[in-house]
Amino acid sequence: MPKVFIAADHTGFLLKNTLVAYVRDALSYEIEDMGAQTLEPSDDYPDYIRPCVEKSLATPGSLAIVIGGSGQGEAMVANKVTGARCSLYYGQATAVGPIDAQGAPALDGYDIVRLAREHNDANVLSIAARFVTEDDAKEAVRIFLESPFTADERHVRRIAKF
Repeated sequence: MPKVFIAADHTGFLLKNTLVAYVRDALSYEIEDMGAQTLEPSDDYPDYIRPCVEKSLATPGSLAIVIGGSGQGEAMVANKVTGARCSLYYGQATAVGPIDAQGAPALDGYDIVRLAREHNDANVLSIAARFVTEDDAKEAVRIFLESPFTADERHVRRIAKF
């Protein structure tokens, strides 16, 4: 089982604390809380997100979860770290009708998380705390941690082009 690193700013602080307990106690992963350790309304998310992602990438086989209000800034910071492939979970939006020329079926937010792991070998998940329920965040984290990278040749080829 991979080690999981987790970090959040003030907006994601309460959800982070809930997810730390969930990942450790319900899912039985080793987890390292990279902060914030106290609720500071004026803190800056890069101060927590970058060290979390860097430590995760320096720990072979580990994954990281980062949390903020929209998750956007956290994902941007994470993706600036060489080797990070951060996907953003912002809730249970569902596509209506076919989504591509091949008539692919509609997908939901959990599919985004699963496909990011399976096709893109995402190693960081950013969660939009202001847009998700606690239960949705828990399910997204479970899917993220339990979905393996398929290592299909086409996905490996595409990742190599990053």
